[in-house]
Amino acid sequence: MITRFSIVSLILFILSIALVIRPIHIPIRFPRLGKRKIPINLTTTPPTIIAILWASQCLGPTQIRDGIVGTDGVKPYNILILFFSLAYMAITLDISGILQASAFWVSNKGGSNGWKLYFYFYLMLTSLSVVLGNDPVILSGTVFLVYYTTATELEPIPWLISEFAAANTASMVLFVGNPTNVVVCEGFAINNAAFTAYTILPFLACNFVCFLALSFQFRDKKHIPRKLRATGTLNPRSVLRDPGGALVGSLLLGTCLVVIIIVSFFKVDVWKISLPFAVAKLIFDFAWDHYRFTTGKLSHHGHSDSKEETSADDDDDPMYSQIQRAMTSPTEEGPHRKETFHSNAGTLTNATASAQVVDRTSPVSSSKSSKLNQSVEIFPNTRRRLQTTHDGLAARFPTFFTALPRLPFALVPFAFSQFILIEALQHQGWIDVFAHWLSKASQGKIHPSIWLIGVIGVLMCNVAGTNIGATILLTKVVRAAPNFPSDTTRAAGIALAVASNIGAVSFTFSASLAGLLWRTILVQKGINVQQRQFAFWNLLPILFMTGAGLAIVSAEMAVLY
Repeated sequence: MITRFSIVSLILFILSIALVIRPIHIPIRFPRLGKRKIPINLTTTPPTIIAILWASQCLGPTQIRDGIVGTDGVKPYNILILFFSLAYMAITLDISGILQASAFWVSNKGGSNGWKLYFYFYLMLTSLSVVLGNDPVILSGTVFLVYYTTATELEPIPWLISEFAAANTASMVLFVGNPTNVVVCEGFAINNAAFTAYTILPFLACNFVCFLALSFQFRDKKHIPRKLRATGTLNPRSVLRDPGGALVGSLLLGTCLVVIIIVSFFKVDVWKISLPFAVAKLIFDFAWDHYRFTTGKLSHHGHSDSKEETSADDDDDPMYSQIQRAMTSPTEEGPHRKETFHSNAGTLTNATASAQVVDRTSPVSSSKSSKLNQSVEIFPNTRRRLQTTHDGLAARFPTFFTALPRLPFALVPFAFSQFILIEALQHQGWIDVFAHWLSKASQGKIHPSIWLIGVIGVLMCNVAGTNIGATILLTKVVRAAPNFPSDTTRAAGIALAVASNIGAVSFTFSASLAGLLWRTILVQKGINVQQRQFAFWNLLPILFMTGAGLAIVSAEMAVLY
């Protein structure tokens, strides 16, 4: 029964989604600190809405507990521990330089042929994303492509859009490739190995038609020239900072994924497998960095010991230095792209910063920031001591201290908040309402359910507070749908898995955390991709992938059932 509490809950849920998509800053003046802008965004909005719902008695402690512990087989803590464990292993593997070395190797294989290079990069990014997931590939691949397209005087958009599409499409193959996959596996009781068996063919279809769509819309030589004007041979070894760490990291990550798939047949919580592997990698990182530090073998690339060295980070980056040396074009350089190399390339921030990013190259904003910092500095001596201690530890243990700020900590409050908000909607009766609508529209049949959930899933990734929120909501709706046979429920779950991954390649940056991260990196590097531009170039690929992916799911279910 829908009551006034139900209506208030739905309105506040929609408001939280709107503020995730379009974050705002509220200026507030604090004593001694002066005027500050409080962000109302992906990190702060959902917990605030939950507090309001609790105060207005629209939800209670039971819904909050269920949103953390989980219901119906979906365990939020299991998903987050798994994701962070794998994220740490993947990010530290990236820090070793193995992803950049792979990119250099592919660049050499592509040579000066523009389309050949475009295709090779697409294959490489797809392959890496299958194993590592989309976030580590977005972290490393975006920076590389910005440097590469600048040095070779290429238009960056075709290459960056291709990277984004490849990374998010390939993440549907393994259940650990995306947090939404874990939600689907737990919510629909799908075995981890069976998940890959279901999604491998839709992935291949989506990946193929996506490249066709990209090739068609970027067919003009102004986007991808037949022959590159600036070419050179890149040395993969120059960016492989830590070969030993890369070898051990690859073995640990690969073994972890294999063991997780095997034990999934015995219904063991996956976090019990991934966490020990992550701890083992953490111990190795500390021990290996300490050994290299004491023996003088530790490379200090990318780690500056003082604030004065921050501006020179790009010049110390071996990836940037190699590309700049190897690819020097005799043609006139475009002045509007040259400063990309000198943009702030410090440690990449969490996706939460993507909603509002200040242009750090502006002298006006820099001077204002400097004055503000001088006027509100609190406990300067303590802060300096802490900074000195941090710098010393970072110099001795660079792998951990580089990986730490790259971990997606914003996912923790956001994911738990999404689970709690969905529990609130269920408590107020909205999940049952939506479930009845779905049952009536599909009549409980397999193929209508596949296309309804698939299309709605893609659209809701853009309007439901990232693909995580959309997946949690639709999982609850499908599970609650009356007169839904088990085969229809399973088919809808696979369609949702496909939709939640390709839905990131859509119309809004906030369709996924990877989209927010991607935009943040580009702004830091001096490339501003507008929302309209992002939606325009993703329109054709997402149409192709939605049609092909859901068609393959329908074909699979026609064979199975």
